[in-house]
Amino acid sequence: MRITELLTKETMILNLEADSKDRVINELSEKLDRAGKVKDLNAFKKAIHARENESTTGIGEGIAIPHAKTAAVKSPAIVFGRSHAGIDYQSLDGQPAHLFFMIAATEGANQTHLEALSRLSSFLMDNEFRKGLLEARTEEEVLQAFDQKEEENADEDEVEETTEVTGKILAVTACPTGIAHTYMAADALKAKASEMGYSVKVETNGSGGVKNRLTDEEIEKAPGIIVAADTKVEMDRFKGKKVIEVPVAEAIRKPADLLKQAANGDAPVYKSSGSYEDQISEKKNERKGKQSAFYKHLMNGVSNMLPLVVGGGILIALSFIFGINAANPDDPSYNAFAAALSTIGGGNAFALMIPVLAGFIAMSIADRPGLAPGLVGGLMASTNGAGFLGGLIAGFLAGYAVLLLKKLFSGLPQSLEGLKPVLLYPLFGIFITGIIMMYVVIEPVGALNTGLENWLSGMGTTNKLLLGLILGGMMAVDMGGPINKAAFTFGIAMIDAGNLTYHAAIMAGGMTPPLGLALATTLFKNRFNKTEREAGKVAYVMGASFITEGAIPFAAADPGRVIPSIIVGSSVAGALTMLFNIALPAPHGGAFVIWSVNNISLTHILLYILAIVIGTIITALMVGILKKSKPKVQA
Repeated sequence: MRITELLTKETMILNLEADSKDRVINELSEKLDRAGKVKDLNAFKKAIHARENESTTGIGEGIAIPHAKTAAVKSPAIVFGRSHAGIDYQSLDGQPAHLFFMIAATEGANQTHLEALSRLSSFLMDNEFRKGLLEARTEEEVLQAFDQKEEENADEDEVEETTEVTGKILAVTACPTGIAHTYMAADALKAKASEMGYSVKVETNGSGGVKNRLTDEEIEKAPGIIVAADTKVEMDRFKGKKVIEVPVAEAIRKPADLLKQAANGDAPVYKSSGSYEDQISEKKNERKGKQSAFYKHLMNGVSNMLPLVVGGGILIALSFIFGINAANPDDPSYNAFAAALSTIGGGNAFALMIPVLAGFIAMSIADRPGLAPGLVGGLMASTNGAGFLGGLIAGFLAGYAVLLLKKLFSGLPQSLEGLKPVLLYPLFGIFITGIIMMYVVIEPVGALNTGLENWLSGMGTTNKLLLGLILGGMMAVDMGGPINKAAFTFGIAMIDAGNLTYHAAIMAGGMTPPLGLALATTLFKNRFNKTEREAGKVAYVMGASFITEGAIPFAAADPGRVIPSIIVGSSVAGALTMLFNIALPAPHGGAFVIWSVNNISLTHILLYILAIVIGTIITALMVGILKKSKPKVQA
């Protein structure tokens, strides 16, 4: 099927009246309806908007391809609209769009229809073709341009399918709908590869199925593989190969960078065979892997400790509902249920906190044989006054001790291989870790903890304000990254040492970024696109729950304005909690544990809320003032 069977004179608007994205969608949809191509206009518009909410279809280069595959379509069609003035379609390159192709596909679109729709995406990557569409004076000239392009590319698919490929850069493209971005990404990679002198083969995973499938032989010989996808693709075949995984829009926007990476083998080796989401997460972590090994091992311990921190901390806070001393059998306010909550949260969950931290640090370093020595070293630290810092030392000590043992025992006979994990590693690992902890680490670290606690307790108001300012700001700098985690880890260590004021500043600083950005989307709606306004609603909940990562989508879209705003707001919130002398016994929980501050003091509860509200308002106002125009939409 030719494109001109789907695009007709009745589905063209050579001079759009619309002056905004929503009006473009309305005008093109109504043209489609008048041409008798849809059953339910409102349902079709909803489907188009649902696709736009996933990511903008303004792909840049002056082109927008809104599209939907829905039962609201009576018969497949393409509507062409043109605006010489240009319309802000929130395109990936931030530039106005001039050419609009609305694709309407039926829910059960057949193969020929899907192939014609996918060819449209490919044609639009040709600069000369786009120029011809912009200069066309009549509908007939538009149709002639497509007919000519169809003739030029009549045999392209057959040639591509049968071409022998050896040692080429390989790529896979896929988008959720499979009728636009998939093929534009493929063509962007092929065009740029030709320009750069690279040989490339691209597999497309579109609505019509997989085309130009990569063979095992090609995969084996490829220097690198690019997977540009926003939906599930077959990944296990790439195990052991260097794979770059990015959203499909990245292949449209930055094909040269991706091709260069693949050609140079500058990519992580693909190992995962889990779910697609797990694979994406793993690759993101590998790309972040330019972080130090120390940080990676530390975060493995912190992330596994966190459930104990959250669960135990909130249970302790809940015990305070019955009275601040309700867990003490000798106090008149004693309550058996409060005592149970305190025992479960503090006596058990918190008691495991440092051993688990140390155990999983050691396991990150030495795999499973490091776990037992790390757990024992962490328990020794927590029960002998070495505290959180001692637990950190125990984790790294146990991990590297087991690595040393692995090296020492590598020369033993093969017949003893089965004894290593069940006898040799745990026996000698626990012994070495325990001896060093007992005679070298515990006493000096315990003294250091005592000295640090005394120093912090004796700090003057000015110094405390400064520290609160720094800790609050650290929570916003990278929103869950290394700096944020360093501040959070320090706060937990201070709670473990009995000093509750520092973590109050840290929690306030961590809640403020998502709350401030959520408030900004409410107060300054015209500064944000629809997707970001929807994200703002979620950010309210994430901020209230002390999940700083809720600010990441906004910071990624507009870092120059957002990051300074959230750092200032969080710094002020952290400093104010120090000024108000807020003490927080729960290490996590956000708004759900605020009532537990300063022995459930109503004055301090209100002051803590005030500190967070002030930081939130400062962030929102700064964002609103700095954002003079809508940001670019990130796909």
